[in-house]
Amino acid sequence: MSRSLANTLLLLTALIWGSAFVAQSTAMEHVGPLTFTGIRFLMAALAVLPFALFESRLRRDRPLDLRTAGAFTALGLVFFAAISLQQIGLLTTTVTNAGFLTGIYVVLTPLVALLAFREKPHPVVWPASLITLGGIYLLGGGALSALTTGDILMLVCAIFCALHVGMIGSVVRHCARPVLLSVWQFAVVGTAAIIPGLLLEPVSMGAVMAAGPELLYTGLVSGGLAFTLQAIGQRWTRAADAAILLSSEALFAALFGALLLGERLGPAGLVGCALIFAAILAVQLVPMFSRAPREVAAGPAIVPPVVPPKTEPASPA
Repeated sequence: MSRSLANTLLLLTALIWGSAFVAQSTAMEHVGPLTFTGIRFLMAALAVLPFALFESRLRRDRPLDLRTAGAFTALGLVFFAAISLQQIGLLTTTVTNAGFLTGIYVVLTPLVALLAFREKPHPVVWPASLITLGGIYLLGGGALSALTTGDILMLVCAIFCALHVGMIGSVVRHCARPVLLSVWQFAVVGTAAIIPGLLLEPVSMGAVMAAGPELLYTGLVSGGLAFTLQAIGQRWTRAADAAILLSSEALFAALFGALLLGERLGPAGLVGCALIFAAILAVQLVPMFSRAPREVAAGPAIVPPVVPPKTEPASPA
């Protein structure tokens, strides 16, 4: 696969994820956030399960042990916290805010890696973090009091997303079963959400059927399909390029929020969104460019071939 096609798949993944915010928001007109999350991710687990079984036949040399199963479960619980906070936050915030505030995890991931995993971040993280805080302030209309409870939940969601990304890095290095990891996480999230959802939220078959289109889209498309497209695309393109393309999820969330829900941001909110997106891009682009000179310097020296000087043939005596 060419890099351009791979990047197109990643851009399509970001588009799907961004559009899913609309479905996540409108679905809660019929069902509660925990019930929706539970059904959505159980559907995603079932959709991806055949691919995990196929992967297991290819990777018989890497059986699943108890330590790996425990790591998968821990990842699933962190993922559950992130997804549940996001879904509950959508009750009191807009799709546009949700998309941008969730995207802050790209900036927070290096910070979490430093505190939790002793990984030193690139220096650009610190000014990017300050820019992000300024963007949040403006996104709330230039007053912290304008930020809703849902906005605060989205910020906490971003922290769990960053923790999830950091944990995956350490787990994947010891596991060659990424599709099984996805199914396992989906199953953990679905189970952890559906049980309290059925106990605490009003649920009826009519309500589930009314939310059926949103459940199908977020479960099969933004869950199963989009994660599969991400895995395929990242096999054929660089990680830094992939992160930049996937971070455009926030822009697509704002676009679909405007087109489908009529959401609008004022001038201050637009500047806030621009600052947040600029910080996301800076965290990804600056390290990529700063590594380039060192990588070139470390490569083998290119020495031009030595060409002997051309001499005229000696004249006969």
